[in-house]
Parts: sequence; structure tokens; C-alpha cells
Amino acid sequence: MSETPPIARRALGLLAGALAAGAAVPAHAQRSYDRGAAPVRYPDADIVAIDPKRFKAMLGNTAIRRIGTRYGWAEGPAWHATGRFLIWSDIPNDECLRMVEEDHSVHRRFRSPSGFSNGNTFDREGRQIAFRHFHRDVLRYEPNGTTTVLASRGPDGAFNAPNDGVVHPEDGAIWFTDPGYGALMNYEGNRTAESASSPRPFIKEAIYRIDAGGQVAKVADEPFKPNGLCFSPDYRRLYVADSGKSHYEEAKNIIWVYDVDGARLSNPRTFCDMEMGGKSGFGDGIRCDEAGNVWVGAGWVGEGYDGVHVFAPDGQRIGQIRLPEICANLCFGGARRNHLYMTASQSLYMVPVETRGAHFC
Repeated sequence: MSETPPIARRALGLLAGALAAGAAVPAHAQRSYDRGAAPVRYPDADIVAIDPKRFKAMLGNTAIRRIGTRYGWAEGPAWHATGRFLIWSDIPNDECLRMVEEDHSVHRRFRSPSGFSNGNTFDREGRQIAFRHFHRDVLRYEPNGTTTVLASRGPDGAFNAPNDGVVHPEDGAIWFTDPGYGALMNYEGNRTAESASSPRPFIKEAIYRIDAGGQVAKVADEPFKPNGLCFSPDYRRLYVADSGKSHYEEAKNIIWVYDVDGARLSNPRTFCDMEMGGKSGFGDGIRCDEAGNVWVGAGWVGEGYDGVHVFAPDGQRIGQIRLPEICANLCFGGARRNHLYMTASQSLYMVPVETRGAHFC
């Protein structure tokens, strides 16, 4: 007799417990995301239109798919438009993986070792840029196989552990965050005696910008731990997730928004609060669609919350994609930029949506 897959055993356990308690059963507690699983009845009940008049991205004839699993902690997805492949990080296993669009097959060890990199993106020339925990730097992979360290320190000293970044298409500047998580544990980075003794590893957590000439500037430090970031479709606003509640009691689980004025940020303010139904989780990776909606990877709450939360340009939550795992990050990809890829704890998920990403990565 074949063994029941772990996620199927988990789903059966959740279902039995909920039925015994007379509680409503989340849709994903009744399903298996493994290949060869029974099909999901359309529309997928785990794609939720909280405000059906404003959440136009839901497709009635598609389902959330698990592309791969058994990773340590999946992070930093980025889509290569020319190569038509997705890369992402498995941080604790010190590798970067690749999935090809043709058949959604996953090829391990696209980069190994990866320097325990977290976020990834591509510049205007299609070169991969990685934000590495272990080496506490921002690295570019060159076409000839060499690498270039773009930055390892800012105005206040060596970075904590760069996390996530985006590239501005007009001037090629790289904007990135440094919350320091990789310096707080050996499992995902390079903890030292100094960084282990404080929630702030080395320097004040901040947002940075590397210009085309390689100069590094600190552009903001209001968030307690700035995490994922993305530009609005017109590049006039920058959104930044603050996950500082993980280490600072006074922090709030919010998404910040700044006005972008060339190389500067101004007018910091709260864009949205991650609280929902009396529960509040961490926002992590974020991306904008072409309508200006902000898609947030979220979690650390549990069933019914973990997954992706979608906010309209005015900060109101309008949609949700519920996943059985904490969603760390996401990006839009595919030839038409209408596939949403989600790195969630041990797995990579994908769902086609009726919108397109504002940018490729």
C-alpha cells in the first residue's frame, strides 16, 4: 500500500478536527496540492474576492498549483523575461533554484552555494542581482561567469544582511532593504556574538539605493525592519513592508509608502495595516499589478490568514489567496506577466490571474 503524502495526511487531520468541532473547514484543508491530485472544483475557494467590485484579478477557471516543495525556506522569486524562467532562493540550503516555463519543471542548484541569498532581481541587462545574508552584500552575476559585489556597506558601516531589492528602469539604480534577519541566525545566514545579543544586528535597519556609479545612499530608516519593497506602476511611489514586530514590541505590522523624488524618498506614511479579523501577521515580499494594487506575501498567523493579501491603491484589502503555508514572497511572471508565483515556506506555488504585474521582477 502506498504511503499517504505528508500534506494529504495534514489535510485529513485538519478536516477531521474541524468536523469534530463543528467548525467551518477552510477549502485548503480538504485538498492536496501534490501532482496527480484530484482536480479542484472551480472557482477555487481559496482565491477570495473580499471586495468583488474591486478585486478583478480572480479567474473562475483556474486553481492554485504547487510547483515544487521540500525546500528549507523559499524566498526571493524573480522572473527572467528573456529566458522565460523563474529563480528563487532556498536560504537555509544555500542555493538558488530555477523553474522553466515550458513545463514548470524545477532544476535545483541554479546557484550553489548562493551565499545564503534571500531576495533576487534582474537588472536592465538581464543580470541576476542577489541580496546575500552570509556575505552581507549585494552581488551581481556577470554574463561571463564572474561576480561583482555592488555594495557591502553604507554610510553607517557594513550592512546587517541585505534582504530584498528592485531596479529602477530609467537610471538602473538598485533600491534594497536591510532588516538584518540573516545576521540573527546561522540557519539562514551568519550570526556573530555581536548580532546574537540584540534585535538590531549591527547598524540601524534601513532602505538603501545604489546609483549607476556604485555610490550607496541611505534613503529611509522609518520602518523598524524594512522587508519587501516595490514601486508603483508609474515609479512615483515606493511601498515597503515593515516586519519589525518580529523583534520590536513597539513596531506595527504595516506597509509603508513613500513618494519617490528622483533619488530621494519623502512623505513616509502608513499605506495599510496587516490586521484582519482581529489577527495581525507579517507582510514580507510585495509587488504591484498594472492597476496599482499591492500584493503582499503574509503569514505567521495560521489557517485563513497565511498566503497573499491584495490591497487597492487606497490601502483597502480587496482580495486574498489562502495558502497552507506562510507566504514569504511573490512575483509576477510568465510570457504575459499574468502568472503569480508565490514562495511559501517549503513550497513554490503558482496561479494565473486576470491582471498583469506592473513590472517583471
